[in-house]
Amino acid sequence: MAVQKLPLAKALNESLRKALETDPKVVVMGLDVGKLGGVFRITDGLQKDFGEDRVVDTPLAESGIVGTAIGLALRGYRPVVEIQFDGFVFPAYDQIVTQLAKMRARSLGTVKMPVVIRIPYGGGIGAVEHHSESPESLFAHVAGLKVVTPANSSDAYWMLQQAIQSDDPVIFFEPKRRYWDKGEVDTESIPGELHKARVAREGTDLTLAAYGPMVKTCLEAAAAAAEEGRSIEVLDLRSISPLDFDTIQASVEKTGRLVVVHEAPVFFGSGAEIAARITERCFYHLEAPVLRVGGYHAPYPPARLEEEYLPGLDRVLDAVDRSLAF
Repeated sequence: MAVQKLPLAKALNESLRKALETDPKVVVMGLDVGKLGGVFRITDGLQKDFGEDRVVDTPLAESGIVGTAIGLALRGYRPVVEIQFDGFVFPAYDQIVTQLAKMRARSLGTVKMPVVIRIPYGGGIGAVEHHSESPESLFAHVAGLKVVTPANSSDAYWMLQQAIQSDDPVIFFEPKRRYWDKGEVDTESIPGELHKARVAREGTDLTLAAYGPMVKTCLEAAAAAAEEGRSIEVLDLRSISPLDFDTIQASVEKTGRLVVVHEAPVFFGSGAEIAARITERCFYHLEAPVLRVGGYHAPYPPARLEEEYLPGLDRVLDAVDRSLAF
C-alpha cells in the first residue's frame, strides 16, 4: 500500500531504508546509529538488515565523523551522517564550513560532495543543556550548504530522499519534538521540489511563514484566528537555504501582511533575512511592517523554563493581532 500513516521518525527510518536499498553507495554513519538504532530510533533495524559496513557505529567524535564522510564522498559514496543532538554539531563546524561547504566551488564544480548531515533540533522535549539548540541560521549563512527541514511525515520521507540524491552537501534539520506526530506518507508520489515552499493553509488577511516545528504551531494559530473571523495563510518554508522567496512574495502580495515564526532567536535569525527581502520586494503591497516571533537572544534555558522561551500559540496570535492592528 503506497499511502501509510507514519510518525515523522518512522518516515525518516523508511526513507533511509529505501535509500540503502536503492543505492549501494549510500552509507549511514554516526554515534549509536547501528546496534542501538539511534537515540531517537531513527536508524532502528538498519544495521541488522544492511550490515556494519553500510550502517556504521562511529566513535564520539563529530569532527571525525564529518571528516570521514567528506573522504567517502570524494571516493564516490553518499554518506548520511547523524549528529546525535543539535548542540553536538559544533566540534564538526570547522569541517562543515571550511571543507564540506567549499569543495565544489574550490574545484569549479568538478568535485561532487553528496553528504547529508542529519541533525535533530529544537526544544520541547525537556532535555538538558546542548540538546535543544536551533542553529540553522549559522549554516544557512554559509555558501555551499543546502539547509532544509521537514514539518510533517510526508516531507520527512521525501525530502530526505531528495537530500541524499543531491550532489551538494545538505544539512537536514529534524524537528525532534515532532518525531512522534503522525501523518500520511505516499511512498510513490513526491510532494514537490526540495527547496520549494508549500502553502499549508490558504488565507487572505495575513501570512504566517514558518518551518520545521513551528509549522504545526502556526496552523493551530490560524485555526484559532479563524474562530474570530480572521483568514490566515500558513506557509511551510521547508528550505532555509535556498529560501523560496517567490512563494512568500506571492502570498504577501495577496494578504498584505507577514509574520515570520521560528524557534531560533529572533536576533540575526532567518526571519530577519525574510523580513528584509520581502520588504524590498513587496514594499507597496505591505499594510504593516513584517513582524518576527522567535526565541530570545539568550542561552537556551533549563527544561522547566523552556515553555517560557519557546514561541507558542499566544505569542504567535499576539503578533497576528499587532499586524492586523496597523
